[in-house]
Amino acid sequence: MAGSAEILAAFRELSNLKQITREELHGLLQDGIHAALAKKHGANVQAEVEINEEKGAIRIVLLKTVVDEVTDPAREVPIEEARFMDPEFQLGDVMEIEVDFNEFGRTAVQAAKQRIVQRVREGERTRIRDEFAGRVGDLLSGEVQQIERGKLVVMLNKFREAEAIIPYREQNHREHYHQGEPVRAVLKRVEDTPKGPRLILSRSDALFVQALFKLEVPEIQQGIVEIKAGAREVGSRTKIAVTSRDDAVDPVGACVGLKGSRVQAVVNELGGERIDIVPWSPDPERFAKLALAPARVARVFSDAMSRTIQAVVDEDQLSLAIGRNGQNVRLASELTGWKIDLYSSREWMEKGGEAPLFAPLPEEEEADVPLNEIEGLEIGTVAVLAEAGLRTLNDILDLDRDDLLRLPGIAPAEADRIMAIIDELTMEDEAGSSSE
Repeated sequence: MAGSAEILAAFRELSNLKQITREELHGLLQDGIHAALAKKHGANVQAEVEINEEKGAIRIVLLKTVVDEVTDPAREVPIEEARFMDPEFQLGDVMEIEVDFNEFGRTAVQAAKQRIVQRVREGERTRIRDEFAGRVGDLLSGEVQQIERGKLVVMLNKFREAEAIIPYREQNHREHYHQGEPVRAVLKRVEDTPKGPRLILSRSDALFVQALFKLEVPEIQQGIVEIKAGAREVGSRTKIAVTSRDDAVDPVGACVGLKGSRVQAVVNELGGERIDIVPWSPDPERFAKLALAPARVARVFSDAMSRTIQAVVDEDQLSLAIGRNGQNVRLASELTGWKIDLYSSREWMEKGGEAPLFAPLPEEEEADVPLNEIEGLEIGTVAVLAEAGLRTLNDILDLDRDDLLRLPGIAPAEADRIMAIIDELTMEDEAGSSSE
């Protein structure tokens, strides 16, 4: 019974390691044995499989229909052979043939084990997808398992079998992690890959700040206070807009906490990043005034058609409203979802309240480089990558060597060369960010 013992050993190992019910595992084991039977007797084989874990035994019975002329040996037996076993057999009867597990060859046993492992992996992928599909925005914790070309591979404390990464562009580049260090990040999205679902985590998105506030503020957990919007320039400043469903609860005060304890806990996690907490308002003009804090806004005018706000501030408030390098007005615009044009009171009077004097400061966008502009990439390689929908540096930044080898036309040597180019560019980016 070496084959039977091997299958049951695999069964017990899976039972201990995987979060699968006994009933599911029985189904997997039966499916694996059917795969072994199909390998030996044919794809259409019919059988009954009984598993007795206590005795460590597996009973297998082939079911074959008694026929006059056999067309499918996997499911049929000639009447002459059946009557040799029992003269009472008639056409159409089902003959039961008990199978000794020792009759299976090693190839058949291996086929059974492979089927079990395959079905377990499929079940894991389904569970991971079901578990995390509705959890975007939730805070997850784990430890840095590996650092690959700038991205962090994270082993979650729960669902350790789930693949989770923090891509380079989703990191706070003022932070530096080492293998084995604990890390917290927000679930930004779930991607489907050939290997199964991949969890994309972020420490740079405004969702991360919102998740930290949810952790620190009981009123948010209870649904009394809600974060309606967020805008962030990672490592520098974040604005969040909050509202309360209970008139007796001040949403800003709830997020700040006694003596600033709650907001300070979030600031500490973010490495000292500034946080502005403002009340949310359904009125875009009032919301824009609040979003431009700490500057005091004298008047605002809105144009719903173009979703533009014209905000007028006193002379001494203009630089505060604009912020360093335009940061304050840029974040306020992102927070409200409206384009904001700023005027000093003098500029507004000189223009007679007509067209804006200057355009809002442009939003900083993450630089992305077309692949055909990267030195070292051959024209043919760029064409192959473009055929797969990969046209910019950000498109290939988080790819593994195996991902590249799956693309038709990419040889191992070329995959290694692309990886070397990505490594070089990533190291240059890291050096540039650390020198700022």
